[in-house]
Amino acid sequence: MPRRRPHQIVFAAAGLYNIAWGILSILDPQWFFRFAGMPPANHPEIFACLGMVLGLYGLLDLEVARRPEQGWPIAAVGLAGKLLGPIGAVVLISTGAWPVKAFLLCVTNDLIWWVPFALYIRDSCSATARQP
Repeated sequence: MPRRRPHQIVFAAAGLYNIAWGILSILDPQWFFRFAGMPPANHPEIFACLGMVLGLYGLLDLEVARRPEQGWPIAAVGLAGKLLGPIGAVVLISTGAWPVKAFLLCVTNDLIWWVPFALYIRDSCSATARQP
């Protein structure tokens, strides 16, 4: 697989980031609302649940880092989420439901991962296509 080691590093970093983000969101589900200057969530357990899901994504990212030759389906689901998340955020911001500052969440959770995830999927698919 082309760029195998850089892909492993990216997915290890993504995994650790998602696990850390998930733990923070479980332990303090109001942090994002405070950061963005939004009123506290009425149901912070929903944001804590999102933290749990992101933490689990982190475990999947670590699996891609461990076995990059078999990880493209996991990475494809991850990239889909990283594409759809900002679309939802733009809708919320454009309707005034969320402040612009909330978009920073998309920068760190989604946008910075687009290129490395897409490059990994391309490399993984081209390596798979070359196998007999």
